[in-house]
Amino acid sequence: MTPDRIALLRDSFAKVRPISEAAAGLFYGRLFEIAPEVRPLFNGDMTEQGRKLMATLGVVVNGMHDLPALLPAVQRLGARHAGMGVTAAHFAPVGAALIWTLEQGLGEAFTPPVREAWTEAYGLLSGVMIEALEAAPAEEGPFGRIVGVAAS
Repeated sequence: MTPDRIALLRDSFAKVRPISEAAAGLFYGRLFEIAPEVRPLFNGDMTEQGRKLMATLGVVVNGMHDLPALLPAVQRLGARHAGMGVTAAHFAPVGAALIWTLEQGLGEAFTPPVREAWTEAYGLLSGVMIEALEAAPAEEGPFGRIVGVAAS
């Protein structure tokens, strides 16, 4: 990603931070609307889940300037998602819900260059997560094959 696109991510996310709880609610509402099959993957406190989402986005946005340092954490996140039942197919609706949420939250500030920056960042990072998810070791459980994460 170019420095200009990274700056667009940072600037736009700074505008989302003050409305992070509402943005998280918009995100999950939209995700469950366009991909109802993912709803069963979320069985905890959705307010807390929203906080985790926004915190993760903050880490990612702040780390984009140093991808070599950020990518191992993104890989670990992808591998952890394997044990949660997430599949590669889930990433497209998540990306769509993210872009939609940013568009709603930023309004006119969600310009075409901002959309391009977020789309590029999501494509890059979701690709890394998908590779890690698909490479996660499978474990044999008492009821058959379980996709999980090896102890680290």
